[in-house]
Amino acid sequence: MDRRQFTRLSALSLASLASRSTPLLAQPGKPVGYALIGLGTISDIFGRACLKSKNVKVTALVTGHGETKGKEWAARFGIPESSIYSYETFDSIRNNPAVDAVYVGLPNSMHREYTVRAAKAGKHVLCEKPMAISSAECREMIDACKAANVRLMIAYRCHFDPSHLAAERLIQAGTIGQLQAFEGSFGFNAPDPKLWRLNPKLAGGGPIMDVGIYPLNAIRYFSREEPASFTAITATRDHTSGRFAGMEQTMQFTMQMPSGIIASLGTTYGASMPGILRIHGDKGTLELAPAFDYVGIHLKSYDTRNLHADTTSPMEETAHFQLEAEHFAQCVRTGATPRTPGEEGLKDLLAIEAVYRAAGHPIA
Repeated sequence: MDRRQFTRLSALSLASLASRSTPLLAQPGKPVGYALIGLGTISDIFGRACLKSKNVKVTALVTGHGETKGKEWAARFGIPESSIYSYETFDSIRNNPAVDAVYVGLPNSMHREYTVRAAKAGKHVLCEKPMAISSAECREMIDACKAANVRLMIAYRCHFDPSHLAAERLIQAGTIGQLQAFEGSFGFNAPDPKLWRLNPKLAGGGPIMDVGIYPLNAIRYFSREEPASFTAITATRDHTSGRFAGMEQTMQFTMQMPSGIIASLGTTYGASMPGILRIHGDKGTLELAPAFDYVGIHLKSYDTRNLHADTTSPMEETAHFQLEAEHFAQCVRTGATPRTPGEEGLKDLLAIEAVYRAAGHPIA
């Protein structure tokens, strides 16, 4: 995909998003400033996305390594060292007018605390998914942001992806007819037992909390329904490496929607499981494969005779992040409700809790 195609697809994505919210009120010369909370891989990508935009910028950092990584990142983003905060001094960010919003790129179990603290400091919150490790924590985050009159958005980047938006348009136009079934999967081999994702206290659960949430959320999004019943089974075959002490290695589950749509999903930390989503209607099928990667998401739409659409999203790692950062900046400027508000994250956690109950392993 060349730059012209990317610009066209990005414009279509933003136009689709703008139709759902208040128009952007331009404020020339003042990009929305984000504080990055947690300087890991995901914050690095988000920060690089901000560097590509005229509408947003990184204006502060929150890290436990201020003298090393903090100063290194501050130099990268042109941030004064006075805007490097520790987790202990984070609350003083309320006094920094350059920070309009925070980006929470921390382990799952820390999302609630720093969302609530940011809200109390008067800062808007863009929080990575999963929103939290329980529906109760999600509700606390929503309540805190409402009480502080700040916006809360969950970073479901695929809601901003051109191929996902194209699939949404095809479904709503009736191209594949009445929806019947979904197939979804996403997983990877997590080899290092020291990864925070393999620590149940930090992750809050197994692979469904990290990668399984992608197809789960997409199915809710595309069907416009909330799942009504669930089945689930978990398994752990690796009993020797210590990677899966306290969580499952692999999970398979089904969800049935009130209309009768059935979804079958799989997720794992034990093998390379490419992200795939198939959406079957009575007149055709949509396939996203890869469905949830940072780059090159590929959509095909076909029936038994013809290929109707063949779209590939940008091959740029920061593209989704730039679109979501700019969308939330628009909401911060105008007071509009984000496309993926806290309530969206809560609904996913309610579904995940139901999946674990169906598997006989309740997490809440």
